[in-house]
Amino acid sequence: MYLSKFTQGRDNNFNLIRIIAAYAVLITHSFALAIGTADAEPFRYTLGMTMGNIAVDIFFLTSGFLVTASLLSKQSVIDFIWARFLRIFPALLTMLVLVVFGMGIFFTTDSLSSYLANSQTHKYFLKCLTLFTGVEYILPHVFENNPYKNAVNGSLWTMTQEVRMYGTLVIAWLFSGIMPKYRLLTFKYTIFVLGFSAVFIYLNIIDNSRFLKTISMVFNLKLFFMFFTGAIFFIFKDKIIVSHYAFLFFVVILVLSFFNKQAFPVVYLFVISYILFYVAYVPYGFIRKYNKLGDYSYGIYIYAFPIQQSIAALFPGISVFSMIITSTIITLILAFLSWHLLEKHALKLKNYFTHHTRRILFKE
Repeated sequence: MYLSKFTQGRDNNFNLIRIIAAYAVLITHSFALAIGTADAEPFRYTLGMTMGNIAVDIFFLTSGFLVTASLLSKQSVIDFIWARFLRIFPALLTMLVLVVFGMGIFFTTDSLSSYLANSQTHKYFLKCLTLFTGVEYILPHVFENNPYKNAVNGSLWTMTQEVRMYGTLVIAWLFSGIMPKYRLLTFKYTIFVLGFSAVFIYLNIIDNSRFLKTISMVFNLKLFFMFFTGAIFFIFKDKIIVSHYAFLFFVVILVLSFFNKQAFPVVYLFVISYILFYVAYVPYGFIRKYNKLGDYSYGIYIYAFPIQQSIAALFPGISVFSMIITSTIITLILAFLSWHLLEKHALKLKNYFTHHTRRILFKE
């Protein structure tokens, strides 16, 4: 059966996959934020990457697949931009207000007036809110004595990569419109070229010229490859066969590669996408009931790091295990509130903003 047969409708396992990935990032960060280094993370030496690295790759594969589906379903840049904006920025703004004007004020060793007047405070807030030009990690004299010093929210760097890839996807769609008759075909092969160019550069198969070095300064090439591999899976879903035997084969060779630190990253790079989309669509039954709970992964992702830094500041010498347990409880509460009080309501505004944007731009 082809992948396209599974993509009809919204009943899938992506919400469950994303919350597991978000929690894997929380676990990985617990090592660094409790003891000051991530070297103790179990998979770092055995696999050459951490659970957090794998989780972020899964986020980007999933995102590339789903946002490409969103763009092609409406074939409208306006719809796409509002959908992405409302998914990311209302919750991001709320988190930044709580962190900068709540947590930051509580933990800074500066006076209140000095902290609020400090240009670094303004820079942190504005840069993390806009994302496109990167993020700031430091608020004035906050977490200076933590094992992992100064960094307030180390997870946000991936969101910069995410929004840049959204922009690249939009540019590819607009570029494909040069030839309206062949737009979909042009778009498909533009995405294909983007994805495989990224992995060739990442694996040093293409010579690392000045132009390619410039690209690598803007994009994390591995995440770029993951995002556009996800996009490729959606675009070519009519040609990708979902097979139990293929899934088992890829799982077996991935497991076998565990024993070779050099082989694993390469094998993983090429099989993780098929494994992910199989797991996203084929298993069904009881696990699908998770979809009724909500999508808490984004809340976990944006709140976990500052919560963990706060715990490290309040309880010096806390163990990794205690960090995981404590931060899990607090972060889940915040993620729950973020989804039910803000995120799901913000998403409902997409049609309203899209309609009014079209009316302003095109006088519809």
